[in-house]
Amino acid sequence: MSDVQVGTEIPALELAPISRYTLALFAGASGDHNPIHIDSDFAKAAGMPDVFAHGMLSMAYLGRMLTNWQPQARLKSFNNKFAAITHLQDVITCRGKVVELLEKDGKTLARCEIQAAKANGEPTLLGEAVVEV
Repeated sequence: MSDVQVGTEIPALELAPISRYTLALFAGASGDHNPIHIDSDFAKAAGMPDVFAHGMLSMAYLGRMLTNWQPQARLKSFNNKFAAITHLQDVITCRGKVVELLEKDGKTLARCEIQAAKANGEPTLLGEAVVEV
């Protein structure tokens, strides 16, 4: 029997400050070489103060939080909406909690609200995941 209940919090994942190195590594790993994320001159010409993180980088962090909690094979769905830009040196923390338990095909599923947020509490991603528990 699972000890997961409505209200169970997923262990938070706090990341190191976003750096240019992190952005370069993510661009290489993801194949997303949009210059707004890696070229300061390009980002400034576009009206931004500097480069900023790929939205999918924070989504990857949310995925890591979920799979640190439950094995990847138990992750049934995972989605989010982008709420704010993640700038250089922002410290992102991913959090989540179980908001509903469902039964489907003899399995217990947990519907979880998830988010990535800056140190000041501003959410950058808001989403939901369904995980078999």
